[in-house]
Amino acid sequence: MKRLSLTTALLFASPLTFAAPLQVVTSFTVLADMTKQIGGPDVEIKSLVGPNGDPHSFEPTAQDSRALAQAQMVVVNGLGLEGWMDRLVKASGFHGQITVASQGITQDTMQEDGKTVVDPHAWNSLEKGEVYVKNIMQALEKADPAHTQQYAQRGADYLEKIKRLDKWAIEEYQTIPEAKRIVLTSHDAFGYYGKRYGVTFSAPLGLSTESEASAQQVGALITELKQRHIKHYFTENQTDPRLVTQIAHASGATPGGELYPEALSTQQGPAASYLLAFKYNTQQLLASMRE
Repeated sequence: MKRLSLTTALLFASPLTFAAPLQVVTSFTVLADMTKQIGGPDVEIKSLVGPNGDPHSFEPTAQDSRALAQAQMVVVNGLGLEGWMDRLVKASGFHGQITVASQGITQDTMQEDGKTVVDPHAWNSLEKGEVYVKNIMQALEKADPAHTQQYAQRGADYLEKIKRLDKWAIEEYQTIPEAKRIVLTSHDAFGYYGKRYGVTFSAPLGLSTESEASAQQVGALITELKQRHIKHYFTENQTDPRLVTQIAHASGATPGGELYPEALSTQQGPAASYLLAFKYNTQQLLASMRE
């Protein structure tokens, strides 16, 4: 029997075998990881804000503009997190569909500088994270119908992991007295987390790391910490720790560790994925409450 040459075999091979991965750009690392978990080998992802980077204060480069121009799909958080994205889209000439991962969630708001503002950190509640995943799944299936089945299967597996971790966190916090579920962090990134898991967070800065705390706000926070006998404070990997450290020293609190609320660590760090970051943050918080 005559064997086909390699060249002839390639001509008869399925075109799907050699399909290039879908080119996806995400605004920051949490969305990049979610998209990778669903997309697997069928996607190639660039995160504009890298590991340990601050999505509030990010300044895009010409290289970021080129990446966006070449993207087949773009994923953003929305809710006012990426104030720089509109300028970047305009500069890049990107005209494709932008997927807003937070689309459809129930938004939380808070008062900041006398204004009502939307809290953009919804992914820190795993319940909200499920909405993100479903939105990204639908966008991938629309952008790349040839791999719909793969995206649906990976997405379903991922959602199951999220549900299990969410259940674990709820059960763990129920073992902690409510009076001990109080935490000092750098800025208000844990609003949705606190609401979902019954934790109260205090922070000198507002929803954005670019906001500034007044002397009056700092003094009030120090008084609150002393009255509530908060023992530990937490810094964040993407923010300057000096202000929260100063407040903690004045109140007598000691370091509890570093949290990853809106930027994943490098692959070598303890929070290299969305679920690893959530579990790491939760374990550190629980440990401080159990002392």
